[in-house]
Amino acid sequence: MAKLPQPVVLKVDFSKDGLVAIRKKSQGNQAELLLEFPTVYLVYDETKPATYDVYVGETNNIEQRTQQHLLDDVHRRQDWKYLADSRSSKLLVIGHEHFNKSLTLDIENKMMLYMSGVTSVKRLNNRRENQQNKYYTADERDAIFSKIWRKLNQFDQKLFPVESIIQDSALFKASPFHALTTEQEHARELILRRIEAVLRSNKGHQLILVEGEAGSGKTVLLSTLFYQLWQLGQDKNYSDFSVSQNYLLVNHDEQVKVYENISRKLGMDTTHVSKPTRFINQHSADVPADIVLVDEAHLLWTQGKQSYRGKNQLKDIMDRAKLTVAVFDPKQILKTEEYLTSNEVKALEAKVGQQGNLIKFKAQMRMNASEATTTWLRELIDRRVVSKIPMDDSYDLRIFDDPMEMYEAIKRKASDEQSGLSRLLATFDWPYKSGSQEVDYVTVGDLSLPWNLQLPLAPEQRGQGKKLAWAEQNQTIGEVGSTYTIQGFDLNYSGVIIGPSVKYRDGKVVYDPKLSSNKRATERRTLSSGEKSFVYEDLLPNELNVLLTRGVNGLYIYAVDDELRTALLAAAGK
Repeated sequence: MAKLPQPVVLKVDFSKDGLVAIRKKSQGNQAELLLEFPTVYLVYDETKPATYDVYVGETNNIEQRTQQHLLDDVHRRQDWKYLADSRSSKLLVIGHEHFNKSLTLDIENKMMLYMSGVTSVKRLNNRRENQQNKYYTADERDAIFSKIWRKLNQFDQKLFPVESIIQDSALFKASPFHALTTEQEHARELILRRIEAVLRSNKGHQLILVEGEAGSGKTVLLSTLFYQLWQLGQDKNYSDFSVSQNYLLVNHDEQVKVYENISRKLGMDTTHVSKPTRFINQHSADVPADIVLVDEAHLLWTQGKQSYRGKNQLKDIMDRAKLTVAVFDPKQILKTEEYLTSNEVKALEAKVGQQGNLIKFKAQMRMNASEATTTWLRELIDRRVVSKIPMDDSYDLRIFDDPMEMYEAIKRKASDEQSGLSRLLATFDWPYKSGSQEVDYVTVGDLSLPWNLQLPLAPEQRGQGKKLAWAEQNQTIGEVGSTYTIQGFDLNYSGVIIGPSVKYRDGKVVYDPKLSSNKRATERRTLSSGEKSFVYEDLLPNELNVLLTRGVNGLYIYAVDDELRTALLAAAGK
């Protein structure tokens, strides 16, 4: 690709005087790019220190569009009235020689994606998502955007931090503004058609099941659907959606935080994000909700537990919804109360498949690893064999003989801005009592660190703790994460301590429940037949699967069991 021209960025007050200043400050080629070509623009105000309201847009005529916001939109929308009345609100106009309508729409969409991942942005407005398909300059989008972002960073580093910091944000990773893959796009269109049909008819209580392994893009699809349904509900031109009551459920405290933050930032109703039990207790089958989206549906309980007194959360949710869309990965079922036999999974798939409502994702998008590396992982987890680790220039897979050495390597990655978010994880083989006054440690050799969620929040993040996922809290570099805090999230580099419950005997990986502290995986489960049975042979490998599939750019492994560690080191050629 030829060297791309630099973007032009102009900053003025968002006011009538600022409107005049656009033409006064623009000269020569710059004036043509900003006043006569398509542009992307941001209107923002720092409502209090390091706290912003932001609007992102694109237009073919920045003067006309700014007049519209200042003179007309202030009478129709409170957010525009606030921005127009504020004396500190600013307008940033962005131009580029290669901008055309499709490219500006795509840059606008990517700007929304990045703004959704910026911690200091508390309110983000746009009212639409504008992903474009193929067009003439599509291959230049990412390079042009990076040039724009670096220039914006020079204006305000709090509002426009370096790209790697944003990309580490859990909000960025679950944002509804990601460009969808062909597989995700097909799934979205099918689901929207089903939703429209259900809302027009009286045929309710249907289930769409989206199945895929970790990192296949299920969460982004669900987030995009949730936002799009809300948008359609605001649009009077879409009468079928205008009265719909839509909910997003996930049985995972950390993921609930993420979805609540996204909803809050985009001006959506945060009460429509909840855990399944709360939704079930607050809704009746007599007055069902319209659309219920369920993330991490493999975490739904299939027996009564604690505040839930039913027998199957998925069934109870379906009874209370006209249509349920659930994303599901049977390899991420972790607890006995979530357990489904392989026959029960097959029966569920067959039932929704007969209705044309089974969608299977085949792509793996989380790990930047070669097919040979992902195959090696699947052989270790699924076939329980340790084969030779393949060479992979794009993925950093290392086996360690010393847990302290691995921890130091993870700390170096975490402190390097280019490496980004990196944390230590472990199988649940050390005791952990939630809510206890005493600190519980993961101790291996000279390494001894607290389990997750025990260290006090870092001073610079105080006040944000309830809104940040575990791995995003700065002090957690001094903790060890479990499946219960990391499931559903990415790390750039993950260091995994495979505890003593995972052994290597006679050429096979085996599991010893006596050495696991994960009682919710090793206790007996009452099956649908009434028989009580141990199911750890399914659940403990699932725990390992979750931990070993978190790292986007690298995976570091230390195994406590001597024979397993020896086999892994030999597989790495050590």
